Amino acid sequence: MLLIGLTGGIGSGKSLVGEYFADMGAIVVDSDQLARDVVERGTPGFEDLLQRFGDAVLTHGELDRRKLADVIFNDEVARKDLEAIIHPRVRATFDLVVSEAADDAIIVNEIPLLHEVSAHDRFDITIAVSAPEELRIKRAIARGMKEYQVRARIASQVSDFERESGVDFVIDNDGTEDDLLRQVENLWEEELLPRVNEG
Repeated sequence: MLLIGLTGGIGSGKSLVGEYFADMGAIVVDSDQLARDVVERGTPGFEDLLQRFGDAVLTHGELDRRKLADVIFNDEVARKDLEAIIHPRVRATFDLVVSEAADDAIIVNEIPLLHEVSAHDRFDITIAVSAPEELRIKRAIARGMKEYQVRARIASQVSDFERESGVDFVIDNDGTEDDLLRQVENLWEEELLPRVNEG
């Protein structure tokens, strides 16, 4: 079994790389999606959120992620409290996926905050997807975000240099989708499959 941590900043193309890995046969787990799932209405995580943040983060009885983001954006204590509710549950869910996977599975965990939560040692291989900042901004705007929101998100994340300095491989996503696919295929065939087969 091979555990891979896949990271990248907003607009880098990390999710597309995850899709390519899934097409090649990997089990891909999106930590952002898990983070949403573990605080869905009716879950213990939702109850813990309400207890900590109150009705201020709800709209019509449902969690309003924009309101929650506004609360934690400039409040370090609130952000750490939120992480304490979400991160252990996300990790437990991922561990369950790993425990149920085949012995020769390649499991890719899309984890945007790999560097921030110092999670490198939980994976056999770590990969960062990288792209120039202006290109990342353009992509995120094309997905419906406002430019100021994208720039704020980038400013709140670690730099590309920091993100790339701690990983095993960097995928440069500054060309076409075909260029990106070729890089992913090469990494899969030359690095990942051989390691699983050796094991």
